[in-house]
Amino acid sequence: MKSVLRELIGLFVDDGALALEICCIIALSAFLATALPKTLLLAGTLLAMGCPVVLFFNTLRAARGRRKVGKGGERI
Repeated sequence: MKSVLRELIGLFVDDGALALEICCIIALSAFLATALPKTLLLAGTLLAMGCPVVLFFNTLRAARGRRKVGKGGERI
């Protein structure tokens, strides 16, 4: 169980691309909500759907990278 939690935390802490993508989603949602007040529903939808989608694709990318490495650390 500890290893699962460590891997989950590692996705957020060790992966700069994920953090950057999430920050971009948040910034875009904030811009839409403040600059164009009539697009609040769009901004909320972007925030609510964008973050999980980014996390999903980042997890797939990480899984593909780990699958290509053998148990001894060599590339397969």
